[in-house]
Formats: sequence, C-alpha cells, structure tokens
Amino acid sequence: MPVNSFEHYPMSWRPDKRALSRPLYLSLAGLLEQDVSSGALPPGTKLPPQRELADFLDINFTTVTRAYSICENKGLIFAITGKGTFISPNAAKTVTISKEAGSADIDLAFGSTFEQTNLMVVDTIRDVAAKNHVEELLSYDHPTGHPHHKTSALKWLQPLNIESETSQLAIVSGAQSALAIALSSLFEPGSRIATDFFTYANFIQLAQMYHIQLIPVHADAHGMSPGELAEKCSNINIHGVFLMPSGCNPTTHMISEARKQELASVISRHRLLLIEDEITASFIADTPHYQQPMLNLLPEQTVYINSTSKTICSGLRVAYMIFGSTLAGKITEGIYNLNTKPSSLDTEVVSELIHNGKAQTIFNQKKALLKQANRIYDSYFPAGQAQGNPLSYFRWLPISFRAPGREVEEDIKRKQVHMLHSDRFISGGQSSGQKYLRLSLSATHSTEGLRRLNHYFQTGGGSD
Repeated sequence: MPVNSFEHYPMSWRPDKRALSRPLYLSLAGLLEQDVSSGALPPGTKLPPQRELADFLDINFTTVTRAYSICENKGLIFAITGKGTFISPNAAKTVTISKEAGSADIDLAFGSTFEQTNLMVVDTIRDVAAKNHVEELLSYDHPTGHPHHKTSALKWLQPLNIESETSQLAIVSGAQSALAIALSSLFEPGSRIATDFFTYANFIQLAQMYHIQLIPVHADAHGMSPGELAEKCSNINIHGVFLMPSGCNPTTHMISEARKQELASVISRHRLLLIEDEITASFIADTPHYQQPMLNLLPEQTVYINSTSKTICSGLRVAYMIFGSTLAGKITEGIYNLNTKPSSLDTEVVSELIHNGKAQTIFNQKKALLKQANRIYDSYFPAGQAQGNPLSYFRWLPISFRAPGREVEEDIKRKQVHMLHSDRFISGGQSSGQKYLRLSLSATHSTEGLRRLNHYFQTGGGSD
C-alpha cells in the first residue's frame, strides 16, 4: 500500500491503478500516451514527480523512471532540471504541414512554389514521351537512380560547390522521402538528434513516427549555437544533428560560413551524423551568403539533401541525396526497404530540363518572383524581424499576443487567411517568450493575404 494517502492530494495525473498490467513500465507508458492523445493531459502540463507517482501507484520508483524515459524518447514529454517533467508542446497533435483543402480562400500556410512556372515544363514532358527509349523508363531498374540521371543531378548541383561520385548519390521521391530514409536507415528508436528550437514541422512528425527524440538547441543570428550543442553532447548521448544552413524552415535563418566551421568541429569531435537539408541553397549560391555545404567539411558524416521542388517543379517529386561512403550501404538498404524511387519518367523530365537549359530559365523566373514577393512583404510589414535568407519562400513574423497557437490560427482564418503559428515548429522543451507567424510568400493571391493580415493587425486583431 502507498505510504501516504492521496485521497485529497492534488496531482496533475492520476492514472488508473487497475488499468496497469505487466510489464508495468510499458503499461504505464501506454496510459500516459493515451491520456496525452485524448487531451486529458494538455501540452505544458507538469507531471507528478517520479517518486510521488510511484508512491501513488504503489510501484517501484524505477518503473516510473522507465515509463517516463519511453515517453520522452517518443517526444511526448520533456524534463527541465530542477523544475520537473512536462507534456511536450506538440505531443497531442500532428504538426505535419500539408495542403488543407477548403481551409481558407487565401493560403499563406502551404509552401507552394510559384506553380505558374509549371507551364514551362509541359513541352519537355511531350519531348520525353516521344523518345524512342521511353519504355525503358517505365521499369523499376536502377532503384537509386539511372546513371545518366545522376550525372544530370551533379551538373545541377555544381554551382553549390558539390562534388561527389555517382555511387554516393541517390535520387528519391522528394526531400521528405530523403529525410525518412536518413532517419530509418541511420538511427534507432530512442536515438537523439539535435535541431534548432524552431524547426521543420514535418521533420518533427517524422521523428515522432520513428520514436526519435529531438534535442532543441538555441541559435543566434549566425545559426545554431556550437557551445550549447557541445554542452548537450557532453551531458547526454546525442547521435545526430539536423540543420538547414541556407534557410531554416520556418525561421529563414542562415548559418554563416564561420559558424559552419565551428559546428563542424563539434559534430566531428562527438562523431555525430549530420542531416543537411539544403533545398533552398541554389537561390543564394551566387551571393556572399554562400560558399560551400557542410557536406564538404564532414564528407563521411553527412547526408546531404537537395530537391528540385523549390527550384524547378514540385509535382515531379525529384530529390537528391549525397552521403559518405561509410553510410552508402545503410542508405541504399533503406531506399530498397522504403521503395522511395521516383518515377524514372519524372526524373527523365527533370534531367532533360537541366540539359536543354529550361531548368535554369524556370529557376531564374522563380528567383525573380521570390525577390518580388519579399519586397511586397516588406512593404506591408516594414518593422518585421529582419529575415535570414533574402530569397526565402517564407517569412517569420513576430507577433505580440499570447493566445495558444491554434486559437490564433483559427482567429485569423475567420478573415479567410490561413497561416501557421510558431507553436507548430517547436522541436521540444518550453516555448520561448516570443511568438511568430510563418507566412508563405509563393501561394496563390499571397499579396492579398498579406494585405488582409496587415489590416487584421492594424484594426486590433489578436491584441492581448
């Protein structure tokens, strides 16, 4: 029996003792996950101390410790030394970003890519379909990509100062598939990956699916803090790092060249695996902001990801993975197991666009549209936070009101504008004091959406 009576004792969580079964730690973890999913334990709830919960349930303290550890590895809870254990901000809901049909007549949430340029792809699709060898593109040969498609990929990536052997390059169905391959091939359930405090929402969801714990690391104007990363590596067993050096989604922040060197030193010293997501690097390749990928600094510890979705055509779903020779075996096995090879017909279209010069023409048009979209944003929000990537598809707008993120999104959606609150992008730990909206600049009618959003703030919308 418990030493103390809990009849009138306040506890934030009172799991049903009768629902426990053996093994107890798994059962208790399951009850916690169930109550998080149902909303009985909302984000931010402080859980009972482990000894207190063990006393309440009349079980061993280490049983509670093991249950909490399982839930922490799943991203459901997080602990702060000296303060306690809390339900994670995104534990009870999906944070995946996708197109929501009928959500609002103006969508500033979904990351479209100026789809009007897709008309420039149509003629090349017809040319490819008329080729004599088109039937060869309908088989499943070359699961990591046809050799000539890989050659085209390296030609496209050359302005980014990337050099690789085709044996260390794979073509997969979009950057999201590349992330899934990297996580499932190179990490085990319970592994820890350091990432920016605000990071790509779909990466958060993937980590949860693969039961990988994200470790948030704060950043400054130059990128992730190497000192904080090193400190966390010294205190806990971290296995990898996820970075978006040329423009973090959602914050648009870039990692300076000096900071890349500092981070590479920490990553090398602690033998971490780096997932480098660089789908927007091409837009700044000819500027002082860019010199080289971190892949060049850590060739054997890096999985480099680049996609043609933002630069050429999102609907063709063609992305490139480059990886160290020591990682090639596991990556290739993961590609086979997940079956993520894009249609060879689609890859042939992208390769043909690269060789006939139309890919560069499309890219130049998208780049011009990005410049225009960012200028329009600045005209409506001149006092907004200074952006990182000057040609970002998104902007990260600071807001003053403190309502929960979902309430903010719903309130603005009533003005028929759909956008995303910064709560969706928290990788773990407590939310920072500052709140933001992530706005897509390339969606249909984005200019009208920015006008409505500006009017919403000007007329007192969202005031505390």
